[in-house]
Amino acid sequence: MQIFINTYGTYLHVKDEMFEIKIREDKTKPVKINHIAAHKITSFVISKGAALSTDAIALALKHNIDIVIVENNGHPMGRFWHSKLGSTTKIRKQQLKASMDEVGLKWVKTWLCQKLENQTDFLNDLKKHRKKLHTELDQAIENILEFRRKIEDKQAENVNDVAESFRGWEGSAGRQYFDALSKCMPQDFAFKGRSFRPAKDEFNAMLNYGYGILYSRTERALMLAGIDPYIGFMHRDDYNSKSLVYDYIEPYRIHAERFIFRLFTGKKINKSYFDTFKGGISLNEDGKAFFVGPFLDYIDSDKIRYKGRLQTRMNAMQLEAHRFANALID
Repeated sequence: MQIFINTYGTYLHVKDEMFEIKIREDKTKPVKINHIAAHKITSFVISKGAALSTDAIALALKHNIDIVIVENNGHPMGRFWHSKLGSTTKIRKQQLKASMDEVGLKWVKTWLCQKLENQTDFLNDLKKHRKKLHTELDQAIENILEFRRKIEDKQAENVNDVAESFRGWEGSAGRQYFDALSKCMPQDFAFKGRSFRPAKDEFNAMLNYGYGILYSRTERALMLAGIDPYIGFMHRDDYNSKSLVYDYIEPYRIHAERFIFRLFTGKKINKSYFDTFKGGISLNEDGKAFFVGPFLDYIDSDKIRYKGRLQTRMNAMQLEAHRFANALID
C-alpha cells in the first residue's frame, strides 16, 4: 500500500520493528496511533508539517520503501531512496546516447502519439452520452489526430531538431482536448483551459494534485527499471529538472484525467473540498482525504488489459519502464 500523511503534526517512527504513525488532529482529542508492518508498504508520501525519525527512514530503506516529500499541491519535492544503483550502468549510458540520436526521437514519438490517442479515445467515450456535443467533440478529435499525424510523420536525426515543433503541436492538441472536456462538465465546474500552479479552478486544482501523485509514481517506476529520471529526451534539461519523468508520464496522464473528470460529472465534488486564495484555488485537507484513497485504488487495484493480461495501471507503467530499459540495451 501507499501511505499518504497529510495531517499537520503527524509523527512517523519505528516501534517493535513496525512503523508507528501518531496523528493528532485536534488538541482536544487523543492521539491516534497506527502500526503497520514494513512488508505491507510500498511508499510513504508526506506533506510538509509532518515529522519522521531516522529509524523510520532506515527501516524504509531496508525494505526498499520509497519516502516522498511533497508540496501541498501534491507535487514531489524530494525523496529518500537507497544508494544502490539497482541495475546495470549500461542502461544509463545508452539512455544518454539515445537522448542525442534517433532512438530518443522514436520513444518521444511513441509516448506523445499514445497520449494524443488516449485523449481522442476519451472524447469518443464522452460522445456516447452527449449527442448535442457530437459536432464539437468530433472537431476536437479530428484536430488532435491531425497533430498526432504531424508528430508521427516528422523526421529528424534527433529530438532536439524537432522538440519545439513537438511541444507546440502537443500544446495545441491539449488546448483542443481540455476545451472539449470543459464543455462536458457541469456548469458550476466549467473551466477555461489548463492552469498549473496555482490552479484557477476546482478541476485544475484536483488535476494538478492527481498529476503530482503520478509524477512520484513515474519517477519510482523509472528508477526501479534502472533509468535515470534526469536524462530526458524532449523536455528541457533545466537545472535539477527530472526531464525524463515529464517525457515518460505523457501516456499515463489519462489515468488522472478520466478519474477526476468522472468525479466532477458524477456530482461527487463539493466546493468545500477547495480553498480559495489570492490568485488561485487549491485542494484542501478534506479534498485530499476524499480524493487520495479512491484514486490510489483506481491506479493500484483496478485492472486493465495490458498485452493480453490483466494488470493494474501502475503495474502496466512499471512493466513498460522495464521494457524501455531493456530496449535501450538490447
